[in-house]
Amino acid sequence: MNMTKTIKIPGPDHPITITPTAGRVVVKVAGRVIADTQRALTVNEASYPPVQYIPREDTDMLFLARADHATYCPYKGDCAYYSIAAGGERSINAVWTYENAYPAVAAIKGHLAFYPDRVDAIEVRI
Repeated sequence: MNMTKTIKIPGPDHPITITPTAGRVVVKVAGRVIADTQRALTVNEASYPPVQYIPREDTDMLFLARADHATYCPYKGDCAYYSIAAGGERSINAVWTYENAYPAVAAIKGHLAFYPDRVDAIEVRI
């Protein structure tokens, strides 16, 4: 069986732009600040809502537990997940990361993204 993964390059049919976020991004779960950075990246992909990718160094990794869940994106690569115990059931697989992001989106390597509905808040403060 051929398990080769298709790799796609962002383009007019599926644009992906990565730009530095203006201001500070703070992520909160169960009254705790999980991430706080002035170095976030805003990823705009096709028709999806913009996503804040936060450097791992600006995230309190003590609150995150590696999950067994994994997915694949032909534009970004293999995706790993983390759960946030403090958030309970709602925060299972709440965080995703492309640890070996494809070259076209290499800027997001070492960054984490949070599902807005699985945390209390993702605040962008200008």
